[in-house]
Amino acid sequence: MTKPKKKSALSEKEGVSNPENISDNSISKLKHKRKKQPTPEELSAAIISGDKVALSRAITLIESTNPDHTQKANKIIEACLPYANNSVRLGITGVPGVGKSTFIESFGSYLTTKGKKVAVLAVDPSSSISKGSILGDKTRMEELVKNENAFIRPSPSGDSLGGVARKTRETIILCEACGFDTIIIETVGVGQSETAVHSMVDFFLLLKLAGAGDELQGIKRGIMEMADAILINKADGDNIGRAKQAKIEFTRALHLYPPKENGWIPKVLTASAIENKGIEKTWQLIVKFINHSQSNDSFNRKRAQQNKQWLLQTINERLKSSFYNHPTIKERLKNQLDLLENNKVSPFAAAEYLFKIYIQE
Repeated sequence: MTKPKKKSALSEKEGVSNPENISDNSISKLKHKRKKQPTPEELSAAIISGDKVALSRAITLIESTNPDHTQKANKIIEACLPYANNSVRLGITGVPGVGKSTFIESFGSYLTTKGKKVAVLAVDPSSSISKGSILGDKTRMEELVKNENAFIRPSPSGDSLGGVARKTRETIILCEACGFDTIIIETVGVGQSETAVHSMVDFFLLLKLAGAGDELQGIKRGIMEMADAILINKADGDNIGRAKQAKIEFTRALHLYPPKENGWIPKVLTASAIENKGIEKTWQLIVKFINHSQSNDSFNRKRAQQNKQWLLQTINERLKSSFYNHPTIKERLKNQLDLLENNKVSPFAAAEYLFKIYIQE
């Protein structure tokens, strides 16, 4: 008696038969059902009415390098500009691991209970090798992202200065037009990102850790001069004593720096984002700073100075883009790089040669 053959696990089952060709009528119906892309006018009107979906779409256009998208984004920004400049812009920085995302979630949630509308622009580090970003702030701030009065937008830093997304300033304008009265910009916390963020905010908060060897490093760095306040985070459990000691050390260090132009003396606070301690005091200090700045008109002067910086930086970016996208420059640059590699020309002579071509054409 022959044994029945075992059925192979790799055997192929009879599949579904191929459908008949779709009729032209069906294709036209499918095309009709496709969602029509909103115009810049429609997007800007929706943003002004408080539509967060429209806001996200517009920010995507701003971040795009597609020339058509850039034109649309510029129209949206222009329409939203009259509704902007009515928020408090806060910059929050600190080394990776200091607890920025946890603090911002706790701080943002507190502000929404006070009737504030909070937008968080979290710049995610991009890999210099793969150019990819994790964009994980929406995961880390899982409670705040569900808050109706909050908006979180993680953006890849790309190759922009100090890890700050190139279009963050335009995004601020759109968020303000959408009705967000408190804009929080979280930096990568590495390189020159602090300097770039400082040039676009009203109040700059530096987060520090106690007992992590960060005290002396903080005193050395120029970032201390930019900070309007220093917050010793994770002041809880066994770390409370070290946090108090760090507060004393940083307070002493701040006295070594010259007073700020607006007459403000930076303060040092302790907080625990996990236990929601020190959050209210932090906001009270920020309100005190804003009132102080507005009373001596330094608030408006700083905003005006920032606008000038934005203009000059935008011109620099446009010139850089125009230079590298010039057809002749693209061609000659490759040749100059080859000559440079073979030590047949100096970097300065090559640059001078390319600039002359660019100016003449």
